[in-house]
Amino acid sequence: MTEKVILITGGSRGIGAATALLAASRGYQVCVNFVKNEAAAAAIVKKIEAGGGKAFAWQADVGEEDQVKEMFRQIDNQLGPVTALVNNAGTLEVQSRLEGISKERFERTFKNNVLGTFLCTKEAIARMSTRHGGKGGSIVNVSSIGAKTGSPGEYIDYAASKGAIDSFTTGLSKEVAAEGIRVNAVRPGFIYTDIHASGGEAGRVDRIKSSIPMQRGGHPEEVATAILWLLSDEASYTTGSFIDMAGGR
Repeated sequence: MTEKVILITGGSRGIGAATALLAASRGYQVCVNFVKNEAAAAAIVKKIEAGGGKAFAWQADVGEEDQVKEMFRQIDNQLGPVTALVNNAGTLEVQSRLEGISKERFERTFKNNVLGTFLCTKEAIARMSTRHGGKGGSIVNVSSIGAKTGSPGEYIDYAASKGAIDSFTTGLSKEVAAEGIRVNAVRPGFIYTDIHASGGEAGRVDRIKSSIPMQRGGHPEEVATAILWLLSDEASYTTGSFIDMAGGR
């Protein structure tokens, strides 16, 4: 039986952490990627191991190709080739209109959110694709409902980066569909994670929840469930698809 090996970028907190824990409970061996918060990543690994699972944490900036390549080498050595990839790592900065967004901020956002996804996916496909001798696999990109709303007055740079992820998901899904690889995405929005604090408003979800049709914010575990469904054999005929998870917005 082929081992199920998953890499979750940005796996130490929020949606990534919830996905790592759920994946482990469903039989995946997990690499928890982090860039800064080693203690949080270690805590997720400890929880997985306490439940009888296998995991390790690895520090890598997904926007740096050398670091991404080394991370995949470590996964190969410690767990085996990846069979599933969740591109979850994302950068969001303080709310601003366009004229307040610097070139440097724009580059940081696209480096992490777009280039990081590109680099990790490239390494994963080299291992998954039947064209390269692999046995197939599944990729889920974590986009954002902002790709559709544009996040005016708050994060149009972030929204634009997630729009790029949507196009990337669509194109790649067609490119590798005949090679045993499925590529899908989720578009979360208004989820209770600490990414909002990065944007300067930790209570953002509670401020706007009355404008959400479901009248509440979402939880990381709800997004993780959708991600694991897309990764699973239950979604075996699903590729190039998007699940919007924003309470009806």
